[in-house]
Amino acid sequence: MVRANGAVSLRELARVVQTSEVTVRRDVRALESEGLLDRRHGGAVLPGGFSRDPGYPQKTHLATAEKSAIADLAADLVEEGDAIVVGAGTTTQELARRLARVPGLTVVTNSLLVAQALAHANRVEVVMTGGTLRGSNYALVGSGAEQSLAGLRVTKAFISGSGLTAERGLSTANMLSASVDRALVQAANEVIVLADHTKLGADSMFQTVATEAITRLVTDERTMLDDLTSREQHALADCGVQVSVASLGLTAEPGAHPQAARRPSGPPGLAPGSPLPGQRRPAPPGALPPAARLAERIR
Repeated sequence: MVRANGAVSLRELARVVQTSEVTVRRDVRALESEGLLDRRHGGAVLPGGFSRDPGYPQKTHLATAEKSAIADLAADLVEEGDAIVVGAGTTTQELARRLARVPGLTVVTNSLLVAQALAHANRVEVVMTGGTLRGSNYALVGSGAEQSLAGLRVTKAFISGSGLTAERGLSTANMLSASVDRALVQAANEVIVLADHTKLGADSMFQTVATEAITRLVTDERTMLDDLTSREQHALADCGVQVSVASLGLTAEPGAHPQAARRPSGPPGLAPGSPLPGQRRPAPPGALPPAARLAERIR
């Protein structure tokens, strides 16, 4: 999975190998020690330092609930009559679907997916950049896209990327995408980064937006469940970035460390022999253990 997609979330790995995220996190640590992959906050990537940018089909299946919650929160930052720019990405595509109901809105974008989401919104004007189509994420890139943004001025830019750190800011794996994203950002008074927990603390090859240029980060509350992502979030706030956290309905025991947060328990009356929450389901005879199944899929 990691070789095919470049990155994968712990949740997806847990679903594939049919075990808990706690167990997968432990197994991923073991696989990292063998040099088979690199851990990233909330997931794993190919070894080698920088995360690779997966294509659109793979991205649509990563952190879907988190992206939806982030889009809901980000949409509240858009007001009637605003003129904004929206970059390419699956999270910004989710945002665009919610912007269709904002009257008098003007959206400038280089994303075919964003434009498609707003195509039938009667009260929203969509302005597309020029440029060359990058098929992996359905975005217009290159000098044509950058030139069409010259002299543009809008209130807000909503942008995503491959990784976000306090030290380096927002980054992406593609040079052409990074150049267009920088042009989008330069056109805006405020820069709002949409990044789920799998991107926080990850780094990629090309810097898009320096930390000091980011006005606000909209992320999900899973960033508070891991010590590393939580520290990264606080480091961004210390750099002057406003942090908005989208709720996923996670709850924590009173006085517990954020890492102890969990989802509300399910309905009572578990079937006899069913595992308790967080406990492994017994494997059928002859089945490979989770770590072995995970290593087999990575190969």
